[in-house]
Amino acid sequence: MNKWIQFSAEVAEAAAQQRPIVALESTIISHGMPYPVNVETALEVEQIIRDEGAVPATIAILDGKIHVGLAEEELQLLARTDDVLKVSRRDLPYALATGKPGATTVAATMICANLAGISVFVTGGIGGVHRGAEHTMDISADLLELSKTDVAVVCAGAKSILDIGFTLEYLETHGVPVIGYQTNEFPAFYSRHSGFEANYKLDTPEQVAVFLQTKWNLGLKGGAVIGNPVPEKDELPRQQIDTVINQALEAAEKQGVHGKAVTPFLLDRVKELTLGESLTTNIALVRSNAHVGAQIAMALNSGTV
Repeated sequence: MNKWIQFSAEVAEAAAQQRPIVALESTIISHGMPYPVNVETALEVEQIIRDEGAVPATIAILDGKIHVGLAEEELQLLARTDDVLKVSRRDLPYALATGKPGATTVAATMICANLAGISVFVTGGIGGVHRGAEHTMDISADLLELSKTDVAVVCAGAKSILDIGFTLEYLETHGVPVIGYQTNEFPAFYSRHSGFEANYKLDTPEQVAVFLQTKWNLGLKGGAVIGNPVPEKDELPRQQIDTVINQALEAAEKQGVHGKAVTPFLLDRVKELTLGESLTTNIALVRSNAHVGAQIAMALNSGTV
């Protein structure tokens, strides 16, 4: 794999010393937030992970290689370049073969993290089953990846633009455990409440680490979703965000937006309709997830589980 993977000096040193490493995706930089907030947030999240005692590894495709750990100038490149590919599982060979810059989605980041020996990954929210998927079959590759790849994904649940009930049903069918971190309810990204229960409630990083280690020691392939609700002071009321999302969905349908373009379009429209409140919430939940993910990585690495 040395042909395809390039570690930053910080991540390579951490791996050599067997220190805990936390993977971070890059799609949130290229396709999820506007400049310069995207770079500022990426740097802040990396520092949160360092402050918790772990090492951040933001992942992207650059110059025909999987970069595990990025320098600030590489973050700037992803943030300011218009034609960065949005890379999921199917796109990895193309991005690597052509040398085009690519920002990794949840699915691709899981694959790359697993190849790099990283078992904890922090993101904002996972993809899922889109509303109307019974007609469009629009289901994120993130969900199938969670059933295949041994990486735990710490997130604020599934993005509210999705059909959360169908998303949870899909995960259940594929045997992916959904953990509510200090909550019985699966969070809904912008809101703490979705109306759907998580499979299990675990309250500490150590409990999550024991769960993950037990799962993988049993040879049960695949990851786990660790749903960490957005901090209460930063959440958007569920009724408000549902109204806004319905308006955004109507706009997407009228404009014929489909495929990979749907999620960025909807998130951008939600930001406009909430006068920027959704972006503030997005940043807050990613920060919170970074704290929790780093603590879980520390617990996994402690040797006591």
